[in-house]
Amino acid sequence: MDSLRKFCFSLGSNVIEDVRMHRVVFCKSFAFRWFVDVEPQNDSVLLKIQKNRKETQTVQLGLDQDLDKTQALIREAYSSIH
Repeated sequence: MDSLRKFCFSLGSNVIEDVRMHRVVFCKSFAFRWFVDVEPQNDSVLLKIQKNRKETQTVQLGLDQDLDKTQALIREAYSSIH
């Protein structure tokens, strides 16, 4: 979870972390256009990655799973949010 957080902040100076009851949402600027919703599970992390308002992809990551493909999806979503 911490490595995902660091990665999201590395995408740009306009990334905002919105801590909610059972999850963390990363947004682009104060317009709160979110690009990734991170929800910890018992033995995994559930990610909802939003490229635009109509397209959301859900990814379930195991705690020891490689993040390269997921980081590419998050980077693409961040870039596509205006």
